[in-house]
Amino acid sequence: MAITRRVFLASGTAAAAVVADRMLHPNVGRSAERVMNLYSARHYSSDTAIYESFTKKTGIKVNLVESPGDKLIERIKSEGANSPADVIITVDAGNLWRAQEAGLFQPVSSRILTGLDASARDPQGHWFGFTRRARIVAYNKAKVKPEELSTYEALTDGKWKGRILVRSSGNVYNQSLVGSILAAHGEAKTEEWARGLVANFARPPEGNDTAQIKAIAAGLGDVALVNTYYIARLAKSDKAEDRDIAAKVGIFFPNQKDRGTHVNISGGGVAKNAPNKAAAILFLEHLASRQVQEIFAKSNYEYPVLSGAPVDPILTSFGKFKADKLNASVYGKNNALALQICDRAGWK
Repeated sequence: MAITRRVFLASGTAAAAVVADRMLHPNVGRSAERVMNLYSARHYSSDTAIYESFTKKTGIKVNLVESPGDKLIERIKSEGANSPADVIITVDAGNLWRAQEAGLFQPVSSRILTGLDASARDPQGHWFGFTRRARIVAYNKAKVKPEELSTYEALTDGKWKGRILVRSSGNVYNQSLVGSILAAHGEAKTEEWARGLVANFARPPEGNDTAQIKAIAAGLGDVALVNTYYIARLAKSDKAEDRDIAAKVGIFFPNQKDRGTHVNISGGGVAKNAPNKAAAILFLEHLASRQVQEIFAKSNYEYPVLSGAPVDPILTSFGKFKADKLNASVYGKNNALALQICDRAGWK
C-alpha cells in the first residue's frame, strides 16, 4: 500500500528528529491537542502551505499520511477503533460517500462549516467540500466551434461519431458525472446516454485527463470530458510545449440553459475515532477560511467553495458559469450504479 508520511511545522520551528518522532505518536509525552493526524488522498505539493499556515495559526502540528482514496479508506478500516486518523481528506464525492458508508466519519457541528454551500457538504455534517472541480467539455479550437456544443446529453449526437475522448469509467470523476446524469434522468435514460457516448468514442479510453487534452491538441479527437484544473496546469506550465497544448484547447461549460455544469468536490471530515477531535475541527475550519480558499484557487486552480474568495486569473479567463447545485452526497451515492451502467454500455 503506497503510504507517504510527513510532518509539517510552522516556519522557524525546530524540527529535531526526536520531536518529529513524538509527533508521529501524539499520545506519548505530550498533550494530544498539539498534533493533528491528517489522512489525505490529495497529492499536491502546494497544500504544504496550508498545513504550515494551520500550525502557525494554532500551534498544532500536522502529521500527514498520503495515499490514493481507495487505499486510504481500506487503511483506516483495517486500523479500526485504534486508528490515529483525526481528519480524512479525499478527492471526489464518491470516495467521501464510500468513507461515510464504511462508518469512517463522525458528524460535527460547526457554525463555520455549516456556513459553506449546502450543495458541497453532507446534510448530516459527516463531511464538507472545500474545493470544486468543474467537469467540462474541452474542444479543439481548430475543429470545433463553441456554438456546436450545448449539453452532456448532446454528445451522443451522430455528428460527434469518432470524435470524443474520455478516460476510463473506472475513474471516480467520470462515475460522479454519470451519477449526476443518473439523478437528472433516471437509470434507463442514463444507460441510453452512455451507449450513445461510447458509440462516438475516438478511441478506447486511456490515460488521465491530461492525456485527453494532449490527444485533442494532437488531433486524435475533437472533444473531451475533463476537469478544468488540468487545462489550467498546462496553461500555467513552465514548459512551452504544455502552454502550446493549452492554447489549442477551448473550454465549454455544458448545460448552462438547464441544470448547470457538473462540479465535483475535494473534501473531508473528522474521523470516527479521532483522538484529537477538537484539533480536527479547527483544521477543517481552517480549510474553509478565506486564506486557505485562496491558496486552493491559486495553487491547484480549483474553484473555492467560499463565496467571494479570489481565484487565479487563469480560472477567471475561463469565464463564469452556472454550476449544477445537486448535492454532492447524491451523485456520490450514485457512483456504484453509475459504474454498472457504464459497464453495460461498454464504457470500460
